Amino acid sequence: MFRPALAIRLLPLVLALLTALVVAGGPQAAAAPTSGTSPTPRPTVDLSAPTPTSPPAGLPPQGQAPDGSAVGGEDLDTRGLVVADGTPPLPDGVTAAGWLVADAGTGEVFAARDPHGRYYPASTLKTLTLLTLAHVLPPDLVVDGTTEDENIEGSRVGIVQGGHYPVSLLFRALMLQSGNDAANALARAAGGVPATVAAMNATAERIGAYDTVAGTPSGLDVAGQSSSPYDLALIFRQLVADPMTEAILQTPVADIPPVGPRPGFQIQTQNTLLTTYPGNLGAKSGFTDAARHTFVTEAERGGRRLVVSIMQTERRPVSETDQAARLLDWGFSVPAGSSGVGRLVQPGEVAATTVPTTTAPSTVLVAPRAAVPPAQSSLSLGWLAGGAAVLVAAVLALTVSLRRRAGRGARAPEPPAP
Repeated sequence: MFRPALAIRLLPLVLALLTALVVAGGPQAAAAPTSGTSPTPRPTVDLSAPTPTSPPAGLPPQGQAPDGSAVGGEDLDTRGLVVADGTPPLPDGVTAAGWLVADAGTGEVFAARDPHGRYYPASTLKTLTLLTLAHVLPPDLVVDGTTEDENIEGSRVGIVQGGHYPVSLLFRALMLQSGNDAANALARAAGGVPATVAAMNATAERIGAYDTVAGTPSGLDVAGQSSSPYDLALIFRQLVADPMTEAILQTPVADIPPVGPRPGFQIQTQNTLLTTYPGNLGAKSGFTDAARHTFVTEAERGGRRLVVSIMQTERRPVSETDQAARLLDWGFSVPAGSSGVGRLVQPGEVAATTVPTTTAPSTVLVAPRAAVPPAQSSLSLGWLAGGAAVLVAAVLALTVSLRRRAGRGARAPEPPAP
């Protein structure tokens, strides 16, 4: 039976999917702009391309707003270092290829290196997964583990077939232990990986994170997937500003329930700054061969909140967490109220311009996307996007409703045994 209340809960995801479909191939995408600067094509991922195994040679591609400008201000349109006037000397040991320090309250960016460089994000992309799904999936919805979860590549929290895991626990497994199995289970509960990735990209566009292109809910490398120091700061700022997701980020431990003869166990946060850096409000780390080490965190001191992001760095001579701590200390030494070199935008501030995707040069991280055959008119693409959106909405609502009733992948909590 269709449940209106559940459909309303899923409405944000459905709207995000509709946005993504229109961006990918709707009638506005097919139509050329009639005046002004031509909009910048939005890149996509290519899941059929070989998995990246190392960072790109030289600098990665640089992201930009749909109108070709640098989000946050023209001074952030740089591949090098930019620092606000009158600030103290930068700390030693910050070797990341891209990084950013900003006041999370005012949005002022105090310093950055290659702020809009589109790097592989690794598991820091899970921050976008959480931001996208936190208020879409009911926290008490129970998701059944599968063999696909058990066998997923990369870091796993220990989800097994036959286990029953509330969404609230999966969110903590996603953040505390960077479980790719948790990301897979959450995506399944939200309608599947393609639907979740489409919603993640729509969320990124909504908040102005135009350097971010999601291809997986876990951050596992795929050709064309990216984020930037600027975008990671935007995303994390939103998470800390929301009491629900802030509580997840600050959770030190969580209990994974037993499954049959397998005993339950406890997981601990991988964020060492939570206990070693006073005022830390949460963090997310990541690592893959292509991304190297990535990190994003936020901390509060004296009523000020700073956000720091680190991309493509090594753990020696200074680890990514220590680099972030040094940048936080430096940021707190900047006098309150100081002007920056740019600022973090608010959601919806940067106008979204629906543009076609593009085939990128071979030196660019983004993989080519097949061109739309000339026979496909803008009208047919519009019907396709609209029809697909309606279908997705119906499938999502029906899928979660049935899973709640029948326990096929996700279901309502069972009453405790007498």
